Amino acid sequence: MNNYLMEFNEIIESENREKSLSFVKELLEERKLSVMDVYEKVLTPSLNSMEGTGNEEMDIWKEHIRTSIVRTIIENMYPYVIRERDEKYGVKSGKKVAVICPSDEYHELGARMITDYFTMLGYESTYVGSNTPREVFVSGLKTQNLDYIAISISNPYHLISTRNTIARIREVDKNVKIIVGGHAIKSLGEKAQILKADYILTTFDDIISLAGGHTDETTL
Repeated sequence: MNNYLMEFNEIIESENREKSLSFVKELLEERKLSVMDVYEKVLTPSLNSMEGTGNEEMDIWKEHIRTSIVRTIIENMYPYVIRERDEKYGVKSGKKVAVICPSDEYHELGARMITDYFTMLGYESTYVGSNTPREVFVSGLKTQNLDYIAISISNPYHLISTRNTIARIREVDKNVKIIVGGHAIKSLGEKAQILKADYILTTFDDIISLAGGHTDETTL
């Protein structure tokens, strides 16, 4: 466990939203960590390292509070996302991407992080939201002229919903490229091909590849 993660965990364990946010903003202001480092070396590990107390109701309570604090942090990181887009990556893809979660998928933090990754790489990226009903999203799809749709799936139980969403998108727009990612996709491995997406992206480097930064693009 890195020192920044240890310090952050000590703060967030106290459930102090203000101090948690200030700690992360200081890391970014002083350029001690990049946005990607904050997401992958601090926030995500912190969410994944919560230890149970043996009291299920209390554990759920504490998980919801921590998730809420991390959501606040992510929402306040947008200026640093734009700074890194302009100063570090300098990529202008000219492409539009919408990031969604399938129906009944409420674990949205991964999707929010992915939206920022696309933004840093010059995409016109939109986070649509968690639990996006198929027909509501399809209605938006008809008017947005999107190049990519990225679907983030955390819970394996939502893979069937994702497959149905992809099939519906194909009916409406045969040209838009469909991306899948998230914890459930990592768990599937090669079996993720059953979803019939165009791309499987599970790392920041995968998104860089899609933007043309590398040649090792992961495709189906």
